[in-house]
Amino acid sequence: MRILFAGDASNMHNCLAHELRRMGHEATVASDGSRWMNTGRDINLLRRPGLMGTVRYLYDIWRALPLMKDYDIVQIASPIFLRLKPHRNARVFDYLKAHNRHMVLSALGTDMVYYDACHDGKTFRYSDYMLGDEPSPYVGSGEYIAQEQDNWKQPFMREHSDHILAGIEGAVACLYEYYAAYEPLLGDRVAYAGIPIDTESLEFRPLNEAPDKVRLFIGIQRDRHVIKGTDKLLAAMKRVHDRYPGLTELEVVENLPYDEYTRRMRASHIILDQFYSYTPGTNALIAMAQGLVAVSGAEPEYYDLIGETANKPIVNVSPLVEGDIDHKLSWLVEHRDQLPEMARASRVFVERHNAAPVVAQRYLDFWNKLLQPEE
Repeated sequence: MRILFAGDASNMHNCLAHELRRMGHEATVASDGSRWMNTGRDINLLRRPGLMGTVRYLYDIWRALPLMKDYDIVQIASPIFLRLKPHRNARVFDYLKAHNRHMVLSALGTDMVYYDACHDGKTFRYSDYMLGDEPSPYVGSGEYIAQEQDNWKQPFMREHSDHILAGIEGAVACLYEYYAAYEPLLGDRVAYAGIPIDTESLEFRPLNEAPDKVRLFIGIQRDRHVIKGTDKLLAAMKRVHDRYPGLTELEVVENLPYDEYTRRMRASHIILDQFYSYTPGTNALIAMAQGLVAVSGAEPEYYDLIGETANKPIVNVSPLVEGDIDHKLSWLVEHRDQLPEMARASRVFVERHNAAPVVAQRYLDFWNKLLQPEE
């Protein structure tokens, strides 16, 4: 099979492409490397600032288009899969649709469908945007305005979203939240696959005994600090450190390239990630594969979706419960003798549910359903 990934986020498409090549398929990634993360890609579509950066970006896209033809599957990372205005994304989308066999969407970030689900009052108990019936801290923040999230309310964005949805043949979700948002709209044309993790490249370093000091790790994306809830997680980390100064150490990193970020977390025991999520994200899963315990999202709906009933090593924190982060971090420090077993369970969890071969096969199964009618 020939697969083109147009766009990427947090190395997801690049990781899939590597695994698909191991499995004998041809896979190409055309992306900006998730900007400062500088993840791998075959066709570099990085947009640099300024007028000349824009001109060069448009030239790079024009030059790349002939290389983005005759694929069995084109998997776009989002309705806005290029750093262009919606109508220009639509033109490139139409070109790709005309010159390839099947168009599929990766449901892996905020788009119109997810935005609507977050605000409908029934899909989620909480989200990036709402905590119950109340707006989340993100809404109204400077970060919200900087991200231009108000655009999702505009008619031109809905028109663009409708155009993309009419042109795709299905969607593959990497998180429970995106599956829950798309399933009412697409039915059996949406599949859950999970986030692929290259477990073979991530060395598992097991704890053999309780550590003298618990090392807590958090990675911050400077322009997504509030929406990810890392502001709340970081504040709780610091409070727990003040409570147990002789038993804890903190490491805080910002906007690191993917490879350096992965390396920096290795010496820690616990990672804090994704406060408003039902599901562990890429950072948490990478950490778990290396033997860290994840404090993140792991709601019952997520475990039900993936069919996991026994091994539940993720420490779920809820934004609807006052002091939940502090309470659970304190428990981990006081019961640090539990960390070795939780670390081993974390690695097993990732191998079962998120190892790259497992996730890639789910994609292949979904794509093959699209290809079979023609063959």
